[in-house]
Amino acid sequence: MAGQKIDGIEVSNEVKEILKSAVEKLNSEDVIPCLATVLVGDDPASTTYVKNKHNACEKVGIKTKDHKLSADTTQKELDKIIDNLNNDKEVHGILVQLPLPKQLNEFATISRISPIKDVDGLTPQNVGLLSMGKSILRPCTPSGIMEMFYYYKINLQGKNVVMINRSDLIGKPLYHLLLQNNATVTTCHSKTENLHEYCKNADVIITAVGDRTKFKLTSDMIKQDAIVIDVAISRYEGKLVGDTDYDDIIQKASWVTPVPGGVGPMTVAMLLKNTVTAASLSKEIVG
Repeated sequence: MAGQKIDGIEVSNEVKEILKSAVEKLNSEDVIPCLATVLVGDDPASTTYVKNKHNACEKVGIKTKDHKLSADTTQKELDKIIDNLNNDKEVHGILVQLPLPKQLNEFATISRISPIKDVDGLTPQNVGLLSMGKSILRPCTPSGIMEMFYYYKINLQGKNVVMINRSDLIGKPLYHLLLQNNATVTTCHSKTENLHEYCKNADVIITAVGDRTKFKLTSDMIKQDAIVIDVAISRYEGKLVGDTDYDDIIQKASWVTPVPGGVGPMTVAMLLKNTVTAASLSKEIVG
């Protein structure tokens, strides 16, 4: 019997409806949630991502401020933009689109963002708070994955979770969120030996490799009724794919996210949620 789809579009729409009501309430208190984006260069993918985020903001009533900088922008120039946004009381969230051109320091740039406006949840302060279970603004993709578990009432307590990713954006923050929900978490990566064995023993597999030429999760690698969360997205043989073949995996798994339409929409939804949360906090902070 085939498993069930975890529909990221459905969950994200539910989140957006809640956010619309929250934005209306903030507006009644003279707070207009505002997200400032900073895009350095004209990379097509990054440009599309930023445009999609602006469109999503508009649909829930979040104001946006767009800062497009040339590809040869210096670190000093970028720092000045961030400092101005940190001091702008009308701006509640700051998003610097990654990756940055090579002459710019990503860690220094992210670290410069005010933690209370860090809607990506990537500043050192927010990363530290996350590890302690005290964070308010959390990385968007991991938060989106957790939101899907809550929506579908998938209980993680005591579950053996294998995560195939150790990045600062996904693997590391998600590790802490899973632990805080009482899962037993194993983090695997490119140097892990016997990856198949780890996967076969997992109740939940979260995979985010994003390169089909190097890795593909197949049904023979998972146990019956496992839960599979496919975070990856890349173009392979002319189409968008994740790390799994959905039609294959869902014949054996109990729950599966599709690609596209799974984790991706949740990442944007959580960005909106973080922006509204930051705006809610700002009324007391700057008031």
